[in-house]
Amino acid sequence: MDVTMDGTKQQRRGNTRQRIQDVALELFAEQGYEKTSLREIAERLEVTKAALYYHFKTKEEIIVGIFTDLTKPIEELIEWGREQPHTLETKHEMVRRYSQALADAAPLFRFMQENQATVRELEIGDSFKDRMRGLRDIFIDPDAPLTDQVRCVSAIFTLHAGMFFLQDIDGDPEEKRAAVLEVAVDLVSQAHHGA
Repeated sequence: MDVTMDGTKQQRRGNTRQRIQDVALELFAEQGYEKTSLREIAERLEVTKAALYYHFKTKEEIIVGIFTDLTKPIEELIEWGREQPHTLETKHEMVRRYSQALADAAPLFRFMQENQATVRELEIGDSFKDRMRGLRDIFIDPDAPLTDQVRCVSAIFTLHAGMFFLQDIDGDPEEKRAAVLEVAVDLVSQAHHGA
């Protein structure tokens, strides 16, 4: 009985933590990280500042928590990719999965794009660079010609660019994501065939 109650409490606590992160990310997007206070986050959530402090003591803790949660699939993808054979099929699957991970974490990546100076100051900046290097190392064949290595890196950044620069273009979001994915897959295919 106690185990069930503890589990329920933990689940409820987890939901509150998620709500705090979601609301904080909304406010960061609306008015910027620097201009958002913990008090404003608490007010938007309609909780006391003490209730917010129970979960997070600082804005940095909130953004680090969001980053950790939303980039976990990318970390898992890198681990998976390291165990796979260095084939075109693996690279295609990596591109597809990375495209989905970016879509799932779009609010975080928008925050990172719009708050680059802040991100550089926080620990998430270095963590993200490490993840990008891990991804790059799976995509690139070190023996491939430099142009093919550039194509592989460009495939990753095509996915990033598509998320930001196609936002304002009319059209179905899934169709836009599919078009960006197709271009990224083409780049990886060209690089693989050139190698």
